Amino acid sequence: MQQISACMIVKDEADILEETLDSIKEACDEIIIVDTGSTDNTKEIAKKYTDRVYDFEWVDDFSAARNTAYSYATKDYIFFMDADDYLPKEERKKLLQLKENLDDSVDAVTIFTVLSVDEFGNPAFKYRRHRLSKRSNNFKWHGTVHEYLAISGTILHSDIAVYHRVPNKKKRTDKKHRNLKIYENQLQNGEVFSPRDMFYYANELKDHAEFEKAIKRYNQFLDSKKGWIEDNIRACIYLADCYMCLGNHQREVESLTRSFVYDTPRPEVSCRLGDMYKIINMYDKAILWYRLAIEVDVSDSLGFQLEQYSTWYPHLQSCVCYWQIGNKELAYKHHLKAKEYRQHDKRIQYNEQFFTNTGNE
Repeated sequence: MQQISACMIVKDEADILEETLDSIKEACDEIIIVDTGSTDNTKEIAKKYTDRVYDFEWVDDFSAARNTAYSYATKDYIFFMDADDYLPKEERKKLLQLKENLDDSVDAVTIFTVLSVDEFGNPAFKYRRHRLSKRSNNFKWHGTVHEYLAISGTILHSDIAVYHRVPNKKKRTDKKHRNLKIYENQLQNGEVFSPRDMFYYANELKDHAEFEKAIKRYNQFLDSKKGWIEDNIRACIYLADCYMCLGNHQREVESLTRSFVYDTPRPEVSCRLGDMYKIINMYDKAILWYRLAIEVDVSDSLGFQLEQYSTWYPHLQSCVCYWQIGNKELAYKHHLKAKEYRQHDKRIQYNEQFFTNTGNE
C-alpha cells in the first residue's frame, strides 16, 4: 500500500482548519503544515494533528510556499490541500481504496475539485487537478499566483472529489484584492508575464469589473498562441462575459465561437449559443446546439466544467424547443432525461404536471 503526505500552506484559518484536517487525517500518513504568517490560533490547531508545522516568511509567491511544504514530505505520494478544502466521507473512502491499489508506475493522479454545488447538493462547477503526485519525481510548483504543479509521466484520472468551501465575504474580498495587487506589483516592477499569468491577470481584472482592461489582456493572451488549450477556451468564454456586461452582443457571440478554433465546442458554449437562438424563437437552430452540448464528452477534461451544461440543462431547453416546433414525443423524451438529473427542480416539476394535464406523457 502506498503512503501519502498531505501538504498544506495556511494563514489565519482557525475557523475552518479543524474540519479540513479531520477530513483527511484517516487517509493521510503524515500531515505537513506550512504557515505563512497567521495571527490567530491556526498553528495551535494544526499541532493537534501533526508535529510537522513550519513557518514560512511570505514573499508574495504561492509556489515558493508550496514547494517548501513539499520539501518536508517523506511518504510515497504527496497530496495537496488548501485550508478551505475538505474531503467528504464517501470521497475519503475512495482515496483509501486508491492507496490500496495505486501502482508505483503512476506519477500523478487527477482529482476533481468541486468549487460549488447546486441547491440539491450536487456538484455544479468542478475541474480536475493533479492533487496526488509521486514524491520521488520532485515535481515543482510554478507561478506566483494561481500556481500549478508541473507534472509529466503516467497520469491516472480518478473519480475522487475534493470539495472547496466558499469563504466568508471578508476572506473572498481579501483574496480578490490580494491576487490583483500581486499581479500589478509585478507589472510595476517590470516583470514580463507568461501567457498563463496574462490569462489569470485578465481573470482578476474581469472579477473586479474592469472589463475593457480584461478584454485587452485576454486578447494579448490568445494572440500569444502559447496558452494551454483549456485556458484558451476559457479565455474566449470570459471574453464573451465581458462583452455581455458591456452590452456588446455581436462581440459576445464572436468570442464564444472563437473557442471552436481550439477544440470541440464545450457544452457551456453550445448551451449559450442555443439560448441565443431560443430567445429569438429559432428553435431548430437552438436544438442543434443543445444536442451538441449533450453529445460532447468532457468527462476527462482538465478544464473547468459547469455540470448543468452537459447534463440537465440542454435537455430542459430541448424539451421546450421541441414542443414549440410541434414534436411532442421528443419534447417529452427530453423532459424525462432532465428529470433523471433534477426531479425536484420546480421547472421540471412544472413540465411534469404540464405533460400530465395535456395527456402527452
